[in-house]
Amino acid sequence: MASVSGIEGISSAFSLPQIPSVDTSSTGDSAFASSLTGAIDELHSLQSESNTLKVAAVTGDLDDIHAAMIASSRASVTLELVAAVRNKGVDAFNEIMRMQA
Repeated sequence: MASVSGIEGISSAFSLPQIPSVDTSSTGDSAFASSLTGAIDELHSLQSESNTLKVAAVTGDLDDIHAAMIASSRASVTLELVAAVRNKGVDAFNEIMRMQA
């Protein structure tokens, strides 16, 4: 009977995007603003990479279509995450505005 080996090698094929580290020494709005700016910049780079791979796939210059599909999925999921964070921020702002003084 053939032995089954572990699947440790698969984890390198599905690397997750790096989450920007937050400097906890600085307090206030600047740390939050820099975190949001970093997330939006990461989203922009993922979308650019996805668009580049899509164009390469359409023109026939791409050998591995899986790379284009993975890049597209990563950009889509990241966009959904950024939109969800934005929606939660708007909900929190509206809740604060409804508070009585």
